[in-house]
Amino acid sequence: MIVIKSRDLRGVLRVVLPFVVIPAITLAGAVVFDRKRHIIISLAVAVMALLLFAAGFERKTTGSRRLVIVSVMTALCFAGRFIPFLKPIAALTIITALYLGGEAGFLVGAMTAVLSNFYFGQGPWTAFQMLAWGMTGFIAGLLAEPLKRRKWALLVYGALAGVAYSFTMDIWTVLWYAEGFSFRLYFAALFTAIPYTVSYAVSNVLFLALLAKPFGEKLERIKTKYGV
Repeated sequence: MIVIKSRDLRGVLRVVLPFVVIPAITLAGAVVFDRKRHIIISLAVAVMALLLFAAGFERKTTGSRRLVIVSVMTALCFAGRFIPFLKPIAALTIITALYLGGEAGFLVGAMTAVLSNFYFGQGPWTAFQMLAWGMTGFIAGLLAEPLKRRKWALLVYGALAGVAYSFTMDIWTVLWYAEGFSFRLYFAALFTAIPYTVSYAVSNVLFLALLAKPFGEKLERIKTKYGV
């Protein structure tokens, strides 16, 4: 009975955390809390991402092994952010999710944003980046089987993920500019951000086309070898 309850709790957390709690924290940080406290909001999102990752453990004995692999993927994403123009962050996050689960994908995306922003600059936008990249990975995990079977579907998802990232960040843009949400300003922000949106989509498609197969094969071998 205790095991069943534990599984039920994990199932609830895997739904509530990414779709309710983390978005609520992100929005609250933008509209309720003082912007000087942005690092607290980012750390709160990071803690929730770790909790979500822990909720994805089916066997406790493999949790530490998954965490090591996730740490390596996060480091690769961190390094990839220094590449000019086209960046592999979302693509590597998606690949992580396909082979290690959506919870691992969320953690890679979220931690890449907060860690790399210690170099690129922390701010209230960090939580939005954590949410956007994290959800890119989490949803990829939910769609893992069809995305792994059909390369065209993976590339389409990558393009849509780039658009979704831009749309999410434009929410922050409007909240910062207007100190409240305005659909008129939001649509204006979407229009002016078209070049960036296109670059995000193209970047995701390019790096998924190049990296999905070799990284996927290596992650599959690691999963088999270490029983992850």
